[in-house]
Amino acid sequence: MSIRPVKRIIEAKPTLEGAGVKLHRAFGFGDTDETDPFLLFDDFRNERPEDYLAGFPWHPHRGIETITYVLAGTVHHGDSLGNQGAMTAGDVQWMTAGSGILHQEMPEGDPSGRMHGFQLWANLPSSLKMTSPRYQDVLSKDVPEIMDDDGTMVRVICGEFWGKRGPVDGIAADPRYLDVSVPPGKRKTLPVEMGRRGFAYVFEGSGNFRDASAPFGVLTEKGGPNDEVLIRESAGNRSLVLFDRGDEVTVQAGQEGVRFLLVSGKPIEEPVAWYGPIVMNTRDELRQAIADLNGGTFIKGP
Repeated sequence: MSIRPVKRIIEAKPTLEGAGVKLHRAFGFGDTDETDPFLLFDDFRNERPEDYLAGFPWHPHRGIETITYVLAGTVHHGDSLGNQGAMTAGDVQWMTAGSGILHQEMPEGDPSGRMHGFQLWANLPSSLKMTSPRYQDVLSKDVPEIMDDDGTMVRVICGEFWGKRGPVDGIAADPRYLDVSVPPGKRKTLPVEMGRRGFAYVFEGSGNFRDASAPFGVLTEKGGPNDEVLIRESAGNRSLVLFDRGDEVTVQAGQEGVRFLLVSGKPIEEPVAWYGPIVMNTRDELRQAIADLNGGTFIKGP
């Protein structure tokens, strides 16, 4: 067994999205080599309704899957196929956009005005870019929760973990999506299959993801003196931890404990062509998608 070294820790950046929603983006709309098969990750957390109520009005998606996980508040959604509903705390929606869909997501705060959730985009391989759209809506009560002997709690949203399988299935990248809480001061080692790309996103507390056998205080990163720079070891709120190769990750929780998403998936390793929420393999495919939008033929289903 080999612990995955930390490649680097990235702070999610404040971003405006939708009709003016203030959120934090950990990655997206750039080079996907380190995150393939995942394209984008947003943390939409806010306590000021004026910063999120404008929401994400009607917009198209093609060629990807969008995964929404709500922790506080409500997200009302609807689409061009007539689907509509609402996600509340603990709920998950895994939408396969495939050949194309128009949808909207409108957030509403809880009684204290808080809204918190995450959206992850997963790529589709070229063979499935034009598959029929579908939804997997999962209620909080249907997400398995596992409590380990040391108090570590894991919610299994997708994939198999510690003998439990998450309710979301049939996803191209065969991802594992976990919500992990480690109690204060505890060290935990979690499996991540070799050959998968993986990341952790810390959103409560703090933790040290450094291999316990590594020299304390030093992680290397290209670009510093002698190609080695001292970077912080502890990942706190809104920190993205990118891992190198290995089949386990380890975390030492801080004094307040740590809660993070642990996400991994099989790389697709195909060209990526972006046009906002439409992601194809070539510029020609993007031009066709835009022509479909303008010509009223974007939606391929009834």
